Amino acid sequence: MNNKTRELVIGGLLLATGILLPMVFHMFGMTGPIVLPMHIPVLIGGFLLSPILALFLGIITPIISGLLTGMPVMFPMSIIMACELGIYGLVTSLATRKLKLSPLIALIISMIFGRIAAALAVAVLVQLFGIKMNPIVYIKGAIITGIPGILIQIVIIPSLIYAINAYMKNKTARI
Repeated sequence: MNNKTRELVIGGLLLATGILLPMVFHMFGMTGPIVLPMHIPVLIGGFLLSPILALFLGIITPIISGLLTGMPVMFPMSIIMACELGIYGLVTSLATRKLKLSPLIALIISMIFGRIAAALAVAVLVQLFGIKMNPIVYIKGAIITGIPGILIQIVIIPSLIYAINAYMKNKTARI
């Protein structure tokens, strides 16, 4: 399988995971803003996909999920999350592919840039549509509420990426 096909397959699987994982968490009473289940496949995509495909995955995951499941609510949350998750994917991919940063450092940097993008999205929506949100209050609330999800991401994602990389290295060595 060539690289473009492999990336599209991985992207499709991560998109499906980004739609299904929040549904699973909601079935067990864990809400999205606390455990951030949609963020996980997008962040993983940042490590496995090209910057453009990772950006695209981050943008379309909350929009398609919002259309299919109603989670997140289309306006304004899907728009805000599309900005945030798009930047997560893009920055993670660039940080690992271009800057060669470790998974943990790339993850933390992408989380910071993603939250900044979310705040900017809120600020733009306030100006364009007069929605009643304060960008700073929104981000502070998202970070505080999302601490369990952020911790899950920091523990699970780098470990998973190291395991995937070791598997791929081992698989390539056998061929």
